[in-house]
Amino acid sequence: MGRSCFPRCGFARIIAWLQLVLGILVIVVSISSLFRFYSAGFFVHNKDICRHFYGPKDVYQGFDINDRIAEVLTTIENLHKKLEMNLQQMEKSKTRLEYKNYLEVEVLRPVYSAYTALKQLRLPKIGNGTVKEESLIDTFTTEEIRKYIAPKENRIGKINFYGTEKIYNTIGHACVLMKKELEEYMDYDIGSYCKDDWNLAQKLMVNGCDPLPQRRCLTRASKVYQKPYPINESLWKLPDDRNVRWGNYQCRNFGCLSGKNPKRGYTKCIGCFEMEKEKLKWVTNTSLQVDFLIRDVLAIKPGQIRIGLDYGVGTGTFAARMRELNVTIVSTALNLGAPFNEIIALRGLIPLYATLNQRLPFFDNTMDLIHTTGFLDGWIDLLLMDFIIFDWDRVLRPGGLLWIDRFFCNKKDMEDYTYMFQQLRYKKHKWVIAPKSQHQVYLSAVLEKPPRAI
Repeated sequence: MGRSCFPRCGFARIIAWLQLVLGILVIVVSISSLFRFYSAGFFVHNKDICRHFYGPKDVYQGFDINDRIAEVLTTIENLHKKLEMNLQQMEKSKTRLEYKNYLEVEVLRPVYSAYTALKQLRLPKIGNGTVKEESLIDTFTTEEIRKYIAPKENRIGKINFYGTEKIYNTIGHACVLMKKELEEYMDYDIGSYCKDDWNLAQKLMVNGCDPLPQRRCLTRASKVYQKPYPINESLWKLPDDRNVRWGNYQCRNFGCLSGKNPKRGYTKCIGCFEMEKEKLKWVTNTSLQVDFLIRDVLAIKPGQIRIGLDYGVGTGTFAARMRELNVTIVSTALNLGAPFNEIIALRGLIPLYATLNQRLPFFDNTMDLIHTTGFLDGWIDLLLMDFIIFDWDRVLRPGGLLWIDRFFCNKKDMEDYTYMFQQLRYKKHKWVIAPKSQHQVYLSAVLEKPPRAI
């Protein structure tokens, strides 16, 4: 009889706990609502009116909402611990799986999310000074964006080690033009799981809302994530399909991304998910004069090329070949229809999630090599390309190499683009122009940044 009663008794116990949780959540919602009313100015948020009737010290006399919040936090924390203990006991006693999942998903996670959200509440202090808000804050209505943009003053009231009195979080200027999309991106429950919206984030980035605001939610990952392959195996082997979230792609596995599949979902870097073909790049002679070999480029500066940047689109094969030669390469990547960032990382290499409209996150004169291929073609605006080339020059050290690999454009435009590459007066080690088609041509070059007087 005891065994037959156990599921019913266990379920009744869960219902009792759930009722208690709901009661706590009612308290949380009530306090959160009061705080929102307060922030909106329905109570004492208008400091001019408040000071007209009360002194600054009289506003909270007899009622400190922070103390009340602390009491609720303590209660929720204790409840969370009890629920976790019950969950562990269920695992040990092998209680029915649906009860355990119900407790974990429908009860434990919401309680923790409410605890985290309530913990973030902070009342503004009423003092003799006036709080100056940045004009950009008024552009947005979503509370989380306003909190992110607002300057954060040092807690100790002194100059910090950056030499500033406050920290300003940064967002791209075009975020104002994409207000609707940005507010959708920043609409989440603090401390809970983020939405699976990396594609929305990338849309914001490529349209100039870059850098994006930081978020206070837990990023999602594949539920069946597997241990990556060892480095000596991962460089030339497609990763496990289970290590990628495929929800926002046309394909659902790496095999589908083959260049032979017309529905693969991407147009750049066709065939770069086929490792047997990738192994031939930059190490095997081809019939094209514009295809330089890695060993020939490194021979220009023997022993001096140690770190560099691969500025293009691909799966990290250039970085893989350079790694075999003890050269560390960071590869820029955008997930344009395929998981380019994921495959680079799963191969044991370093992806840099960056757009064309972003200043490179490297200090001046630090890179030995910049290699570019497959990304900057004849579609790019000359002024935009000018900014990009000068940023390459900024991070490339004196004596460093700029490797332009298979840049192509219309024949009539080649003179304009060659001027862009030659304007910095780099030394030419290699310079080859060859036909691509009837109306288009290739350019490949290896150029050396000259030393410059201080």
